Amino acid sequence: MSRVGAQHARTSPPRTGFKGTLAALGSAQKPVAAGAPPYSILVNRRAGRFVAAAAYRAGMSPNQVTAVSATFTFGGIILLATTAPAGWVGALVWAALALGYIFDSADGQLARLQGSGSVAGEWLDHVVDSTKIVSLHLAVLIAAFRHFQLPSDGWLLVPIGYAIVGTVSFFAMILNDQLKAVVLLKSGRAAIPRKSSALKSALLVPTDYGVLCLVFLLLGAPLAFFTVYSLFFALNAMHLAVASTRWFGDMRSLSTSKLVSTRSES
Repeated sequence: MSRVGAQHARTSPPRTGFKGTLAALGSAQKPVAAGAPPYSILVNRRAGRFVAAAAYRAGMSPNQVTAVSATFTFGGIILLATTAPAGWVGALVWAALALGYIFDSADGQLARLQGSGSVAGEWLDHVVDSTKIVSLHLAVLIAAFRHFQLPSDGWLLVPIGYAIVGTVSFFAMILNDQLKAVVLLKSGRAAIPRKSSALKSALLVPTDYGVLCLVFLLLGAPLAFFTVYSLFFALNAMHLAVASTRWFGDMRSLSTSKLVSTRSES
């Protein structure tokens, strides 16, 4: 979760007690992005608020919360890659990934509450997230190769493709935010408005990491798991294809010959 600029958005000191901290966190939330997936906003962010409040009361730093998030997440990924599929394995993988995601939301909320956001914290958060995205799908690839009875080896391309789609999607979204911030700052232009709708949010459900975590509850039935997982891959690939066209259009609309180029010269 984004932390840059949190030092400029510190809320008033939380009132005494856990409930007071929760109340302060409620006013420290980032605006909801247009059409944001419902699980991340309605479930994960709210759960992360409780974790952030507890972390604040315990005197933890955002980076420490990020470390807890990484511990849960990569513990689940390692379990997925090293253990034969079973119902209990799927439940543990889901729990570890879901808890990691909750703590991933909490670190940014804690940073905004403390006013302790930093570029280093933002960097750490994004590096952990990018490692998580590719590692999770490679763990599925390992599990499928070792244990799944697939119709052909060609199906192993699904987790490989999912790793590519997930990585490109994450990088594109981060790059969108950074380039827009640079260009808008230099030009003084207003941000491109985005309209939110319940339909858009519903269509983005398959792209929600929290919903993907739920799919691992099917791990005890490998065929059902891989079928749903493959469907999610196809939907995410379609979303990336459509969104990339829109994102490129946004970049073109922000382009101007008066701005200094931000393109790498390497």
